[in-house]
Amino acid sequence: MPPADPDDTHLIERRLGGRTLLEGGFLEVRRDDVALPDGGRATREYIRHPGAVAVVPLLDDGRVVMVRQYRYPIGRAIIEFPAGKLDAGEDTLACAKRELAEETGYRAREWAFACEIHNAAAYSSESIWIYFARGLVAGPQKLDEGEFVEVQTYSEAELDALAAQGALPDVKTHIGLHWLQRWRAGAWVLPWVADAGDLGTL
Repeated sequence: MPPADPDDTHLIERRLGGRTLLEGGFLEVRRDDVALPDGGRATREYIRHPGAVAVVPLLDDGRVVMVRQYRYPIGRAIIEFPAGKLDAGEDTLACAKRELAEETGYRAREWAFACEIHNAAAYSSESIWIYFARGLVAGPQKLDEGEFVEVQTYSEAELDALAAQGALPDVKTHIGLHWLQRWRAGAWVLPWVADAGDLGTL
């Protein structure tokens, strides 16, 4: 992430202390006391998250590999780009490769980093790093225990139509689709790099 603009000093809140309200398997809910720019004080409640990756996997025929899964907090199954949380100390690209292989069975011959997003900056520290993958090689899924994921493929036009209908509610998927459209239009650049590893060992 770029450094904070020095001109933002009149907006910055500074942590004075705080405590953990809840610590789960990988999420931590915190309440911090902060000093406000005008000298006042306030509390901020937020979720500390280890971060995650999302992958935009491109088939040679132009279609995009997606996953459909049930999201318990919203009570519905939705279509998303493959994604998952970072393990402790894990590199974001390594995580992207792992999650793509586990959720879809695909490996990729080329990778490109698109962007880092904060999908809920008002109450969560979560970052999501979005990668693109192409030169896909099919293989078996390796889902975690208790994970149920259906692999689907869509054209860019079909995804665009779903987004227009409100059928792609997932934030990272909207942004990944936007990147895909801008890249294919020649407006944005993706720095593709060949995978130096053995596709069979992921």
